[in-house]
Amino acid sequence: MAVGERLRRTYLVAFLTLVVAIVIPVIVRIATHSESPEIEIILADGQQRAISLLDMKRLPALTRKGTYQNQFGNWRDEGVYTGVRLTNIIGTDVDYEAIRVTASDGYEIEIERARVESIDYPMVLSYAFDGVEVPTWEIGFRIVVLPEDGDVSNEEYGVDSAGSFWVQNVTKISLAQSP
Repeated sequence: MAVGERLRRTYLVAFLTLVVAIVIPVIVRIATHSESPEIEIILADGQQRAISLLDMKRLPALTRKGTYQNQFGNWRDEGVYTGVRLTNIIGTDVDYEAIRVTASDGYEIEIERARVESIDYPMVLSYAFDGVEVPTWEIGFRIVVLPEDGDVSNEEYGVDSAGSFWVQNVTKISLAQSP
């Protein structure tokens, strides 16, 4: 075998080794990290399902500037939020009176159906803030209220703290019936 032929084979083997060394780790990484962050949805009849970030990204997204007023009247967490309307996650043909949102730290709030389905104050499960997505966005999935002007004051929302509805690190949404 000529020197040139051996050199070409050596280069080919080196190239194939390099390709395998790069491609296999990428495939392994994709296979082991294919799980997408998710939250649990519990229907009023007790049925459970999970919705992942990948599932959410397949639904129509709403991206808007948003901020809220806390119980002291201070404006907080202004930025651009991207997420899915809760009505697209829950559905409007589902029977419920309210939802109970649970955060990873145990915080819970019950939100009546009229607020969940408000057209003027769309309630959104946000998965991104200023272009940073969950899980990099450490606040995690967050309930946000995104009217067209982006501002949710205590007075206009008719509550002591509009911020109490902006639940961060949401892990579960349960649909509730009235007793």
